[in-house]
Amino acid sequence: MQNFTKVERLSPKKAPALERLAHFGEIYSLFDGVKAPTQAERCVQCGNPYCSALGCPLRNHIPYWLKAIAENDARAAFALSNENSPFPEILGRICPQDRLCEGACTLGADNFGAVSIGAIETAITESGFLQGATIDYPKINSKKRVALIGSGPASLSAATFLARAGVAAEIFEKDDRAGGLLTYGIPNFKLDKQVVARRFEFLTKAGVKLHLGVEAGKDITMGDLTRRFEAIFVGVGARKSVKAGVENENAKGVIGAIDLLSAVQAELFDPTRKNPYDLKDKKVVVIGGGDTAMDCVRTALRLGARNATCVYRRGESAMPGGKKEYINAKEEGAEFVFNRAPSKIVVKNGAAIGIECEETKVADGARGKLIVVSGSAVTIDADIVVTALGFAHQDKSWLEGVKLAENGAIIVDENGRSSDKRIYAGGDAARGASLAVNAAADGKKAAFAIIRALLA
Repeated sequence: MQNFTKVERLSPKKAPALERLAHFGEIYSLFDGVKAPTQAERCVQCGNPYCSALGCPLRNHIPYWLKAIAENDARAAFALSNENSPFPEILGRICPQDRLCEGACTLGADNFGAVSIGAIETAITESGFLQGATIDYPKINSKKRVALIGSGPASLSAATFLARAGVAAEIFEKDDRAGGLLTYGIPNFKLDKQVVARRFEFLTKAGVKLHLGVEAGKDITMGDLTRRFEAIFVGVGARKSVKAGVENENAKGVIGAIDLLSAVQAELFDPTRKNPYDLKDKKVVVIGGGDTAMDCVRTALRLGARNATCVYRRGESAMPGGKKEYINAKEEGAEFVFNRAPSKIVVKNGAAIGIECEETKVADGARGKLIVVSGSAVTIDADIVVTALGFAHQDKSWLEGVKLAENGAIIVDENGRSSDKRIYAGGDAARGASLAVNAAADGKKAAFAIIRALLA
């Protein structure tokens, strides 16, 4: 360990930009059995590991599994990595590590380059699977049952820890495939869907029941669920696209990010489910600066857009998404316009032909108050405008007797329990649109609270 002065930080090899634009496959290769241990040897093994204590919402045992893989103990590394995390090979791919674990790494602060935690995390579990490692679950030994509404990262996490405790769980998902955001909101080039499906296969083999095409409040009521189950976890996502709040935002050619990403993924699953959004040879403008905006410009380019431009109201340094996603988007040909806020969708015959933007200045630092510069409006040509400004809560009126915040979020306590003591919630349903790792942490916390309540 502590070989950071001898070994430089490496990131996984990625396919050349032109090559990856031709498909939706993952762009990164995995660290092999040499690179993962060698990169792990850079870890300082801090007495107070900020990567775990401050950088990881799941409080993963990062230094421990780094040490294990550095010592070529793949079995221990696999077990340690999967102990605290419900799906490390997924989060290793999609977490913005530069803002989380790697951002908190001591080596990064000392300009040696943070340990490549995310890439090593992914490699440990994927290599383990290739070598025959399995996720072991005990037999279901409790007669008390838990229902999980939604199958996104929060519910997937909760189901995982419930299954580990031998508690019977059933997942109710309105879509035709499990995974929620992981399946229909994150593009394949970041997360292959077989990786997600594999986790659900583990759970169903462990005894978790999965009901697809079943929507809570429509196909099954809360009354049905409360009669059949001793506890309920609500892990529905926030999948309602936030609009820009500008003139003509409902014009033809203006679409929400989740609508685009979901339609593209549906067609990839089944080519007969034709994507209704034709972006080929179109001028596409994406409003926003987070990871979802990067997903949209990169998707547009893969769909044959003439160009894809991201318009963000602040500067480059204030972008809320992960740095690597911004870099990947630039490499693939995305263009960026900073310090411009949309003021109007320009239309002709009811369809978008451009977006009017005003220059902005920021007071008191990169994330300070925005000031719009009077008389600075310019128009950017656009055939398609995608709003990637975050996601709002969907209607939850079907949650009978559960207190909601004004924005539609389920109000929960420190254990994820709602005003109805049998109903728990986490992820986007409770906190609003956030990172998958935060949802996973919420699901884990709620699962432990449910286990204590049911098995006490």
